[in-house]
Amino acid sequence: MQHAPQLINFSDITTLLVITCLLLLAALAISLFFLIGKSEEFRELKYAFDRMMDSFNELDEQAKLVVQTDLELNRAQEELERRVLGMNVLQQFARRASMSLNENEIFQKIDQQLVCELGFAKAMAVTIDNNHQFICRANIGLPADKIRIINNTLPNETGLIATLEKGLTASSANLSGQDAALVRKIFDCEHFILSPLIAQRELAGFLFFGNDRSSPQISAGDEELIAILGNQLAPALENSRLFEQVYLSSQTLETKVNERTKELSQALKAVEEISKKKTEFVSAVSHELRTPLTSIKGYASILMTGKVGAIPDPVKERLGKINTHSDNLVKLINDLLDISRIESGRVEMKTIPREIGQVIESVADMLLPQVNGKGLSIKINIAADTPPIEIDQTQVERVFINLIGNATKFTSAGGVISINAHMNWPKDEAVFEVADTGIGIKKEDLSRLFSEFFRVDNEINMSVKGTGLGLVLARNIVQAHHGRMWVTSEVGHGTTFHFTLPVKHKPLETIPIKTTG
Repeated sequence: MQHAPQLINFSDITTLLVITCLLLLAALAISLFFLIGKSEEFRELKYAFDRMMDSFNELDEQAKLVVQTDLELNRAQEELERRVLGMNVLQQFARRASMSLNENEIFQKIDQQLVCELGFAKAMAVTIDNNHQFICRANIGLPADKIRIINNTLPNETGLIATLEKGLTASSANLSGQDAALVRKIFDCEHFILSPLIAQRELAGFLFFGNDRSSPQISAGDEELIAILGNQLAPALENSRLFEQVYLSSQTLETKVNERTKELSQALKAVEEISKKKTEFVSAVSHELRTPLTSIKGYASILMTGKVGAIPDPVKERLGKINTHSDNLVKLINDLLDISRIESGRVEMKTIPREIGQVIESVADMLLPQVNGKGLSIKINIAADTPPIEIDQTQVERVFINLIGNATKFTSAGGVISINAHMNWPKDEAVFEVADTGIGIKKEDLSRLFSEFFRVDNEINMSVKGTGLGLVLARNIVQAHHGRMWVTSEVGHGTTFHFTLPVKHKPLETIPIKTTG
């Protein structure tokens, strides 16, 4: 049986379609929701990935920097260790060099060990003499033919020499290509240092240190070490040369001194011989004059007494002058004889301990009439600790008589003559002073005061006769006692004669006697 066809319900289809569309839309919405969520997650993942890559790149850069820093630190540590080792080597070299003042010994200390410890294979020390010739003083690792080439070639390289003269270090690291190539050719090396030796602000030489191609390049530390070595060597070289100059000068001076001493010794012997002959001559003449003077004085005295007949007053007056002048000549002759005896050592000092105060008072009493006659006064001051002194009393009295007599002659009325004595215990000697308030002595005359026959040029000496031997005799007597005599004076303020006498007397033969001051 056939069924009748059913009619399609569009309402249901529409509903179905709507439902289907809604389902599709829901599925699409759900899909879009999930897709939107996935895209956001993807962006977050990409951002995180980008940040991770940035961090990785930064870590990579830091790692490279760490590696580079480590390499630089290793190089710096190696350089520092080389410098420390080099400084220790240079310190030892400086200590050894400073102990020598011989130029050759100083350069001998630049040896193979020193060169190796400084990190080089070749070295040379060169000095420049006064003729600007280069002289090799030390050579490590360079053949002899190279040394001749160096000595003949380098002096002509004015540019390189000018650099060294400025005190600058030249090396394969700082020289221009042409100059560096020239040095490499001359010294047959790849890396090199040339350091100047400056002595007394002039180029006295230079140091060369070099290495072959396989060695490291020259560093600033290498240049500094070799420059320090040059600075150590230059003063040692200068000191050795100065020492040599001083030594040669001292040898020359010693030779001249010896020659001069020999000449002076010969001259002294000649003077002593002349002095001896003079003394003998004076002694002989004095003896020869004594006899006729005695006769003249005797005959004059007989004539004055009238024993040979009456004599007119004018004749008697002249005979009196003859007698007076004869007395003066006798005194002069006696003084000359005494000086001659003392100089020749023929006078024996008869010394016994004496209270010096009593000796001075005895002389003062003897001269008191003469002193009072001029209206002068005498003051005596003897230190309480002055002990008895071993003297020849007669001779020492002559000293005081001469000195007090001079003070009396050159001091005006109302003046004072002071006689002082005190002890110089460190030398066990008594010090005496005979001072006056007289006219004084000019400074230029003081040095000649103890010369024989010298008399100060003044009004008093022009009117009063004298021999100029009294002070010479006085000083000779003091010297015969092993004492000293000197004088101080100021014009218009008086004069002081000082002399010393040792407490214990020594034999006369132990010292020479001199007469001139």
